[in-house]
Amino acid sequence: MDHILTLADAVATHARLSPQKIGVMDTTRSLTFRQWQERASRLGNGLLDLGLKKGDRVALLAYNCIEWMEMYVGLSQAGLVAVPINFRLSAPEIAYIIKNCGASACIVQDTLSEKVDAIRHEVPIASHRYIYFGSAAPAGYQEYEALIDASDSSTPPIVVEGSDTFALLYTSGTTGRPKGAIRNHAGNAQIAIATALEMGFTRNDRGLLVMPMCHANSIYFCVAFVYLGATVVIDNRKSFDPEALIATLANERITFTSLVPTHYVMILELPAAVREKYDVSAVAKLMISSAPARKELKLAIMDYFENGKLHELYGSTELGWVTLLRPEEQLDKLGSVGREWACSGAIKMLGADGNEVPDGEVGELHSRTPYVFDGYWDNPEKTTEAFAGKWCSVGDMARRDSDGYIYLVDRKSNMIISGGENIYPSEVEYVIASHTAVKEVAVIGMPDIKWGEFVQAIVVLYPGQTATEAEILGWCRDRLAGFKRPRTVVFVTEEQMPRTATGKIQHRLLRDQLLSAAIGNTSDEADTLVTALVHP
Repeated sequence: MDHILTLADAVATHARLSPQKIGVMDTTRSLTFRQWQERASRLGNGLLDLGLKKGDRVALLAYNCIEWMEMYVGLSQAGLVAVPINFRLSAPEIAYIIKNCGASACIVQDTLSEKVDAIRHEVPIASHRYIYFGSAAPAGYQEYEALIDASDSSTPPIVVEGSDTFALLYTSGTTGRPKGAIRNHAGNAQIAIATALEMGFTRNDRGLLVMPMCHANSIYFCVAFVYLGATVVIDNRKSFDPEALIATLANERITFTSLVPTHYVMILELPAAVREKYDVSAVAKLMISSAPARKELKLAIMDYFENGKLHELYGSTELGWVTLLRPEEQLDKLGSVGREWACSGAIKMLGADGNEVPDGEVGELHSRTPYVFDGYWDNPEKTTEAFAGKWCSVGDMARRDSDGYIYLVDRKSNMIISGGENIYPSEVEYVIASHTAVKEVAVIGMPDIKWGEFVQAIVVLYPGQTATEAEILGWCRDRLAGFKRPRTVVFVTEEQMPRTATGKIQHRLLRDQLLSAAIGNTSDEADTLVTALVHP
């Protein structure tokens, strides 16, 4: 049976059952479920009135704000597909996504409109389908509030089934370009059920969403709260403010939030006198994800949030939730990302021959979740690569111990995780390699106490060509989101780049050599590289 309660249906249900309850809020305003339902309906009808039809894609570009929830629900009602775009991306990166998905409309927040203005001439969106919110719309844009005010408040007359696409979530690309993961409405319902069951959430919870609203993490947690009729609170500050965050936890009596290790580090770095000003006793559950957390950090989190039960997860845009390390397991299974979520299906590790490897050995992690994505937009080759029958993988290597706990070994083949953001070296390499002086480039992640890792580029120049570190960094500044840009660039000769027998650059060996050099371990390889770094 294809029909399922969609995100829009869930809001409509709570608008009937609890019309005056606050459904969503940020620091500037709040909406009851009834107000939320009405505004979402008006937005959906307004978009249909602009000539959009079921299945059309709508690009969404905004910082965290309450409008995200209006857009997700309004598009869901109208059968339109949300294409949330990371606000950190550069104009060329945004243009690629809009062109790749064939977006028919774009909704943009005022403070990000310059990025859209820079690419309007090259993307296939009709001029009357650019919608602007946050302040009075300039020439060339529809005004978001005016569109809502002028549209019908009744539910759009569109039949939306569980198998219909809810969103295209673009993930950083392992081949230099991002891919659009197709997420359907049924997946939202199933991941909401799994999250509520495993985490023990109820309609009385108040969840604070800090991660960007374009990210799977915030989307997956928000759908759980929406289906339950709990209150979603959005942290809409443009940059992370640790004191402001704990003030919100205290003032709004937040019961749950999901953060990355960098966020927790910044909170715990606040002076004790500052932290003690705020009563965070309502926080009952906490999530930490996206990067490994040290024992000392976990202990400090549990000490500060006395009532907060700490959880750690592993998942992805494509797979949804895969594993969970539960509160009672945090210190007994350090380094593990846990075992399967409730309702998440099964996990197995496959070797290069396609067979399962024994416990303790490293294999490629495959899972069979009921809420797995439908494939990559307009990319059948990569979709085929992701699936082995009903089993799906995003390329993570892991091992399982005899108790069934999973330990990640290599995050998506050299992926860099900085401040909770996934950065694929190949995507950064693609940009640097387009510089006319660059013959070859390798991008690796190097350890950073605060951010987890930072981006390091190692460059080989063409004979007779010159380029400086400042020049390469400037080249990246115009073409990459800030979190993807290298912090430093070093230059080596072609012979000094470590390679496999077939000539491929060995990123992990390169990283190990740099680390050895950094801690004074002067192996022969490290000595060679140190010489290259100091005397390029």
